[in-house]
Amino acid sequence: MIKKILSYVKSFKIYAFLSPIFVTLEVIMDILIPYTMSIIVDQGIILKDRDVIIKTGILLVIYVLLSFGAGITSGYLATKASAGLSKNLREALYEKIQSFSFRDIDSFSKGSLVTRLTTDVQNIQMSFQMSIRIAIRSPIMLVFAFIMAFKINRNLAGYFLFIIPLIGIFVFYIMISVYPTFRQIFKGVDRLNTFVSENLLGIRVVKSYVREEEQINGFTEISKFLYEKYIYIQKRFMSLMPFMNFTIYTICIIISWVGSKFVVGGSLTTGQLMSLVTYSFQIQISLMIFAMVISQIILSRNSADRIIEVLDKEVSLVSGKSKKKVEDYTIEFKDVCFSYDNTNADEKSNRDDEENKYALCDINLKINPGENLGIIGGTGSSKSTLVQLIPRLYDVSCGSIEVGGIDVRDYDLRELRDSISMVLQKNQLFSGTVRSNLNFGDLEATDKEMYEALKISDAYNFIMEKGGLDMKVERGGANFSGGQKQRLTIARSLLKKPKILILDDSTSALDTKTERNITESLKAHLPDMTRIIISQRVNTLKYCDRIVVMNEGRIESIGTHEELLKNSKIYSEISTSQERTGDFDEEK
Repeated sequence: MIKKILSYVKSFKIYAFLSPIFVTLEVIMDILIPYTMSIIVDQGIILKDRDVIIKTGILLVIYVLLSFGAGITSGYLATKASAGLSKNLREALYEKIQSFSFRDIDSFSKGSLVTRLTTDVQNIQMSFQMSIRIAIRSPIMLVFAFIMAFKINRNLAGYFLFIIPLIGIFVFYIMISVYPTFRQIFKGVDRLNTFVSENLLGIRVVKSYVREEEQINGFTEISKFLYEKYIYIQKRFMSLMPFMNFTIYTICIIISWVGSKFVVGGSLTTGQLMSLVTYSFQIQISLMIFAMVISQIILSRNSADRIIEVLDKEVSLVSGKSKKKVEDYTIEFKDVCFSYDNTNADEKSNRDDEENKYALCDINLKINPGENLGIIGGTGSSKSTLVQLIPRLYDVSCGSIEVGGIDVRDYDLRELRDSISMVLQKNQLFSGTVRSNLNFGDLEATDKEMYEALKISDAYNFIMEKGGLDMKVERGGANFSGGQKQRLTIARSLLKKPKILILDDSTSALDTKTERNITESLKAHLPDMTRIIISQRVNTLKYCDRIVVMNEGRIESIGTHEELLKNSKIYSEISTSQERTGDFDEEK
């Protein structure tokens, strides 16, 4: 795991390599400073030797400047390397997420993916920065401080040996006790991000149903969970520093007390005693910092696990190896079944056992090039699921879907999806301008092509009235009505110049007249394009070449409007119901 994370340092390896070198230089200077000061005290001040004070003082200044310069350089290099690591990790994560199918994204919550891209990467960055600087500085400082202390007086330096195992055992106990809690905290943060994201996206629903209080209570519950877990961790860490301080200060008192006797006895000088006390504090600081680094590494270990989980996630939709272009746009469903829970039921013999799990079952349907096909059915009849299988937003669980006689799984994904344009139920506009949103359909689209697409989708007039192609689009298209957003997304899909256009209930917010205008405009300007239209309204589909009636994941009937009124009970009931309520009226 560590090796995989570190592989993303890549071009920033040189900074990660140089930083420890300057850290080592900084530590050596810091170790020499107390020793040099003891020389000034013992041989300069006490013996009143001016030359020793001046010469050694100059040397001391050089050590201080070298320590200062090495410290700044190592800090810069560590920051550069860690920032580079986080940059590469974040880009790799985002690239991986872009390769995910809908099913893969569903396996992680959106809040969890956001947390992994932000908080988890930040934890890795902080841990790596500390590892190549502070984590290296602390052990080196500890070792050199011990060496210098033993060089001055072995008897007094021996007291330091008592604190290492004592503090080590205590730190180990603390880390083991908090490690599982860190995992719970990350899951809690995922829940919090998901909860907030869903609340903000559905804020209109929350307010329309007056459910603010319930949302606040739900948020408070998650927040309380995180509060309790953080308090638990802090209680453990709060005892760490006082324990280390007590241990170190006790050793310092012992060294000062015993050392003063050595000074009186003449076996230890005043300067040497000062150096020993200084080294004891350096050891104390090293141990404290090392404990802090360990806690950060434990925290980042959970983050690393979560990041690797995404990077190692096997993509469920693998692009086909065939480089053939889609030339024949005949679409054929052959014995297709699909389940959101079970994607591996490829054996037809297993269908009866798995039937209750399927969202789609026994779908056989052929759509001819240039055909205008309508799809209708009750809520939960899997109309959207059916069309999402064509561009491989999901893969079939069994059976096959062919475009031009070739299984869609054999096509290169980009080649397949470039020939299909799909307007989903949920209209998504991005913050920017009308032009930048239309460019999602074609980056090279000219203004003339954009205006043409806007005219076909009946969006030209209101766009020109509001400011034209450079009009600002707020996040999520908040400054457009539902019908306006639908027309803009249709225009965007047309700029892709697809051979197959799928409209998944994407005119539901339009009045019947506008919807009819768009349908006629599509037929007039793009007669050869295959159109698959999902709608809940009979009036939207009545002029289609054929209409597919879906019921509980199966095809109930196929035919023209007139044929279905006679032969399909479901279609007839829907038509009659809408005629009574006025939904059938073309002039609505």
